[in-house]
Amino acid sequence: MTVEELTRPSAPVQAAYSYCEAVTGQQARNFAYGIRLLPADKRQAMSALYAFSRRVDDIGDGTLAPEEKHERLEGTRALLDRVRKGDVAEDDTDPVAVALADSARRFPIPLEGLDELIDGVLMDVRGATYRTWGDLKVYCRCVAGAIGRLSLGVFGTQPGAADAERAAEYADTLGLALQLTNILRDVREDAGNGRTYLPAEDLARFGCQDGFGSATPPPGADFAGLVHFEVRRARALFAEGYRLLPMLDRRSGACVAAMAGIYRRLLDRIERDPGAVLRGRVSLPGPEKAYVAVRGLSGLDARHIARSTVRRRA
Repeated sequence: MTVEELTRPSAPVQAAYSYCEAVTGQQARNFAYGIRLLPADKRQAMSALYAFSRRVDDIGDGTLAPEEKHERLEGTRALLDRVRKGDVAEDDTDPVAVALADSARRFPIPLEGLDELIDGVLMDVRGATYRTWGDLKVYCRCVAGAIGRLSLGVFGTQPGAADAERAAEYADTLGLALQLTNILRDVREDAGNGRTYLPAEDLARFGCQDGFGSATPPPGADFAGLVHFEVRRARALFAEGYRLLPMLDRRSGACVAAMAGIYRRLLDRIERDPGAVLRGRVSLPGPEKAYVAVRGLSGLDARHIARSTVRRRA
């Protein structure tokens, strides 16, 4: 029997992974685009993480009463505890639990990051608002920074990589950059759902404290100024988080570069036309995503970041 045969998931586990990959492909096209660059075992683990995270997000975004959302979110935490304790059998009826449990056995995944995700969604359920960027960072670290750290558990770092002890910090920061881009892209949709994520002090600074209930900015507001201010913040986060790339193996780095590159290009579009986020959902066409994936797979971004890091140290 070959090593591959010995490490290949059993039929029930493989079926559970197939379910998670289907969920990922249907619900997260940008994410699915990036993880297709990974080898099968890492791609499956990332799909399991996404499927669990999607379940948590769907509870928070659903139409249930807050009390029932809270109860169901604590139910996902109880399921996570079962995974953590190794109490999920291969023939369990929950395919997400089966896949996540197998992934946790194969990779050093910091499962407490999923607890943080649940905590972040509970903030949504409670209707939390954010006065400062420092306040918003706490939320972003729960719902996105934690995902970066979870993903790093799957990717790992290359032996001897410089500054590898800071890899989790950079993964966290890259998650913040992606989440702030999401917040800018979805500002109108979130407003329609009664949610405001941008810091209150930023909204007041640019005269946008009345919110975003229509396709035009509030009267007298400097909406473009607000967007450009947040774009600069997101770019700084991307620049810091991209230091992770040279620490990863080629295919993991390509995956991260592809996902982050898609969001950076979304940020470019938002910067060029701030009002677009009030008129509809800003997205990238397929050919542009393919270009970003090829660029990531070629290692161009990782090499550029490595050179920039060396220059900063010189």
